[in-house]
Amino acid sequence: MNRRTALRTLVNRKTKTQESAPLEQSLNTYTGAWDMAQAAHLLRRTMFGPTYAQMKDAVTNGMDATVTQLLADLPMPPHPVYYESGNPYGAVGDTWYNALDTNGQNNPYWRRSLYGWTIEQLTYEGVSIREKMTLFWQNHFAISTAVVGDQRLMYQYISLLRENALGDFKQLVKDITINPAMLYFLNGRSNTKNAPNENYARELMELYTLGKGDLAGEGDYTTFTEIDVAAIARALTGWKVAFDDSTGVITGGPYFNESKHDTDPKVLSHRFNNITILDSGEQEYIDVVDILFTYKEQIIAEFICRKLFRWFVNYTVDTTIEQNVIVPMANILIANNFQIKPVLEALLKSECFYDACSVGSMVKSPLDFTVSIFKQFGIVIPTDIYSKYSVFKSTYNVYLEVQQMPYYNPPTVAGWKAYYQEPQYYRFWINSVTLRARALFSGRMVNGRAVGGVFLKIDVLTFLETLDNPADPNSVIDECATILFAQDISQTQKDLLKAILLSNQSEDAYWIDLYYNYQSNPTAYETAIDSRFRTMLEGMISMAEFQLM
Repeated sequence: MNRRTALRTLVNRKTKTQESAPLEQSLNTYTGAWDMAQAAHLLRRTMFGPTYAQMKDAVTNGMDATVTQLLADLPMPPHPVYYESGNPYGAVGDTWYNALDTNGQNNPYWRRSLYGWTIEQLTYEGVSIREKMTLFWQNHFAISTAVVGDQRLMYQYISLLRENALGDFKQLVKDITINPAMLYFLNGRSNTKNAPNENYARELMELYTLGKGDLAGEGDYTTFTEIDVAAIARALTGWKVAFDDSTGVITGGPYFNESKHDTDPKVLSHRFNNITILDSGEQEYIDVVDILFTYKEQIIAEFICRKLFRWFVNYTVDTTIEQNVIVPMANILIANNFQIKPVLEALLKSECFYDACSVGSMVKSPLDFTVSIFKQFGIVIPTDIYSKYSVFKSTYNVYLEVQQMPYYNPPTVAGWKAYYQEPQYYRFWINSVTLRARALFSGRMVNGRAVGGVFLKIDVLTFLETLDNPADPNSVIDECATILFAQDISQTQKDLLKAILLSNQSEDAYWIDLYYNYQSNPTAYETAIDSRFRTMLEGMISMAEFQLM
């Protein structure tokens, strides 16, 4: 059985398990065992690859303290900076997020800096859910830099998401409505009273707040109608993004052009009790969002909670999950005025989150896969600005692009298919192209490769010393499996890994002697112990189980 077939079999086997043994279908607080299995599961789902030390700390600290740490408020990270010497537009270390672009030539420097800076945030996230939630919102309010173009606007956009990752969802919807990147992406800046553009109005309801229900009649999607799309588009007219008339280059934020705004009354459909939106100028977009949340509060809450469940727990949402998990989550969201943090706290402490059918049920996203290798193996990234940004920018451009998850270029306005497309969901991440790309990246990190001009290689001997009992081959395999795999592996698989570690010797003494000889005489035994352990780790990374979380 080749690797691709093995992975397909493993993922499909898990799916069948889910069908025959459904999730523990409750938002009740989990009161079961708290050990490495539960702690590692919590961190894998909320971080981009937790380290062994972080897993052990979570076991010691307990579920409540670890969830509190994950949800703690953090200061915003420093702004991205120029990192390339010889750049005519700014010195190395200078920030560019508020710089002026008078000739259109700065943007490639900004783009490379933004990409490198972004992967840096994921790599050095600490024990925090913020980066996972920032990506959640990037997938929810999916904006592509290929359309927006100006990286200053992309940075403003991602900063808005990061700053409000755990905050007020209703306010975030208001803010994103007039965010300059969104005004570009869904043509809000060209939405005028004489030429209404319905793109944002439609996605505001269909993708961002209500969801598209079953078709109830012509132009009636149960949650909203085409009448509402047209009316709300008119209500949102008049918003522009400041730019230099002489060069066409964006120079500032959003502003309201009253002369482009439709001041006539806008009447919504029966789905909103035929309410009339009256002219309120630049405040009218706030009225629109308030109306959506007032008339469709429960629908909106359940819609976003369903997405959170699929993001953190499992894609299976049956009628029992809907009633016993999604609705209670939505009620918490409403009771807390649409603050996201209390909902996540309940979810991450729930019985359904820790159910055995949830553990290891997701295929790692390309970001999870790639960043976890950096973090879990402690790959040393140089700290000087040029080398650091070069490594992370190259990771983005070379490895994440080919794995089909460039952070700032989701493929559709609905985000990545893995998070919404039935029936495959997470399995979209694995295909003939992406599986080869994953193997290429992991193999290069095991054996050494220049990334962005910096040679990177897993220091397996340093990694070995992070284990609790590196002299015992059985413990070495068990601990590495704990770090790298979300699910237990079979004894047969362990025996095969042990054969690699022992160089096909039958006695554990082979490894024990080799390890202690290395401790007493590193120069003489370094090559031998490095070779055995590195080969075993390469085998583990190539296993289908490594693709799951």
